[in-house]
Amino acid sequence: MRSTNGLRRRRSRRRRAALAAVAALAAGSLAACGGSDKPTLNWYVNPDGVDTFQKYAKECSTGQYDLEVQLLPNGATDQRTQLARRLAAKDSSTDLMNLDPVFVAEFANAGWLQEVEGDLAEAITSSVEGEGEYLSGAAETVTWDDKVFAIPLWANTQVLWYRKSLAQAAGLDMTQPVTWDQVIQAAAGNGGTVGVQANKYEAYVVWINALVQGAGGEIVSDTEAGRDAKVDIDSDAGRKAAEVIKALADSEAAQPDLTVSNEGTSLGQMFPAEGAGEFMVNWTFVYKNYEGLVGTDVTEEQFADLGWARYPATVEGQTSKPPIGGIDIGVGAYSEHPDFAMEAARCITSEQAQVDLALENGLMPSTNAAYDKVAASGDYPADLIELFRTSVDEGGPRPKSAFYAMISSAIQAKWHSPRSVDPGSTPGDSATYLEDVLEGKSLL
Repeated sequence: MRSTNGLRRRRSRRRRAALAAVAALAAGSLAACGGSDKPTLNWYVNPDGVDTFQKYAKECSTGQYDLEVQLLPNGATDQRTQLARRLAAKDSSTDLMNLDPVFVAEFANAGWLQEVEGDLAEAITSSVEGEGEYLSGAAETVTWDDKVFAIPLWANTQVLWYRKSLAQAAGLDMTQPVTWDQVIQAAAGNGGTVGVQANKYEAYVVWINALVQGAGGEIVSDTEAGRDAKVDIDSDAGRKAAEVIKALADSEAAQPDLTVSNEGTSLGQMFPAEGAGEFMVNWTFVYKNYEGLVGTDVTEEQFADLGWARYPATVEGQTSKPPIGGIDIGVGAYSEHPDFAMEAARCITSEQAQVDLALENGLMPSTNAAYDKVAASGDYPADLIELFRTSVDEGGPRPKSAFYAMISSAIQAKWHSPRSVDPGSTPGDSATYLEDVLEGKSLL
């Protein structure tokens, strides 16, 4: 007869052996899958074109890594804040990021971006002088200290969108350059409005900067000097910019929500149920936006009444400086997989990706080859495509400075609300405040 204790010990040993075998098998299965060894690269994107970003996250993933899209906030200021906090903390999970062009200088100066090198860097730097594959305006946005720190994805610009019937009623010849004063008077005198971005945020600075540059001035210059940059906004150009803003704010052409207006608020004013419509400065996405509404919120006749022209001139006889925006792709300096991330960035910014963003989302390319494909597609009127491309190459960028965030916030603080802008005092007050902020004498 067997001992009960011995039987229990033998059963216990067999049970432990069986559990060990199961554990070994499970470990072997996990190793065979390789799931824990394949890294996932985080790609932080702005909310425009997310469906296309998701598509390219899949297409640009490889057997060595996967790309995963992470959504940034809507506003450029909030996007910068989130990315800056991560990078300042040396976050290794920030592998790739969509950057508003004005972020590049600040992030590069702080050491937060991997440098772009080799043939791609050469293609970008040669394009700055108008001799390469990229639009010069787009290429300029990714350089800092004679180096390249991001790859242009799309190149945005603003044009003047308008109702042809409204311009005709006002007697404006839109084949010729028009001024802000003409546009405001035409709208006010014919039951129309003028749409702008004048909320207290980055796009308001975009408008102010374009007005100042259109009058031959700058907000600041010698930006390579950092905090010692020269503040230039207290000038004739600054006062002319303030005159335009005051003229609109005091006019019947001002939309009711002027002080909180943004890129989306004035879209509905182009084809109102009642009224003559509007003149509106806005980005390239507008055409596809309205085209997509045909048959629902917009009729064929209304869409045919949509016109476009070069950004209005600040001063009659002086060529306007359309705003330059867009998105550049940067690789985080603290990524654990910088080579993979840079490879993915090249894929994300491919010619076909740029074409898809233009055709599907209305976000125009940064390379001439992609522009040619978009033009050949027939999805846009030929003259509109040429207007976009010319506006980027002949437009005016915002100041390229490592302290741009300070510059922008200081301008917003003194120029908002647009209804309080005074040509006699606002440029001077903002210059004094900006100088104090840069010198550390005042806080934002």
